Formats: sequence, C-alpha cells, structure tokens
Amino acid sequence: MATHNVVLPQSMEKSIDDLVSEGRYQNFSEVVRAGLRLLLEREAEESAKLVALRNATSSGIMQLETGRFVEIASEAQLEEYLEELGQLANSRQ
Repeated sequence: MATHNVVLPQSMEKSIDDLVSEGRYQNFSEVVRAGLRLLLEREAEESAKLVALRNATSSGIMQLETGRFVEIASEAQLEEYLEELGQLANSRQ
C-alpha cells in the first residue's frame, strides 16, 4: 500500500484521535479509509442523480418538441391537473 502524508486541521486530528481512543477504529488509517469510502459513495450517488436528471431533461425536451405537454394558465388549472395526476397514481396502485 502507498503511504501519503495528510495535513489536517487540529479539530479533525482530534476527532480521529477520539474515534481511535474510543475503540471505534484501530488506527488513523482505518478512519481515513472509512471517510474516503463514504466520500466515494456520495460521489457515486451524486453522479447517478446527475445522469437521471440529464435523462429526465432530455425526455422533457423531446416531449416539448413533439407537442406532448399540457399548458396550464392558472393556479386553479394547476391544482386540478395535480389532483387528476394524484387520482391516476392512486388508481395504479
């Protein structure tokens, strides 16, 4: 395994020391690896969300370009449309 030097603020160093002294981790490296795993998981989740958002955006643009949309001109129409969508969703359950 490669060895790297890491410069941490005193508060982070104390947090790591506390985690090790409480027995939650064996040493500094375990704490850093656990933190990196969480960071990588979060990055993967954010990447997946971005892909889903891009796909949804592309789908929405295609629907707009083909005229498959409902134009809503007032708050009352919006409420009515959302109510209909809710009823449709409930009927599919």
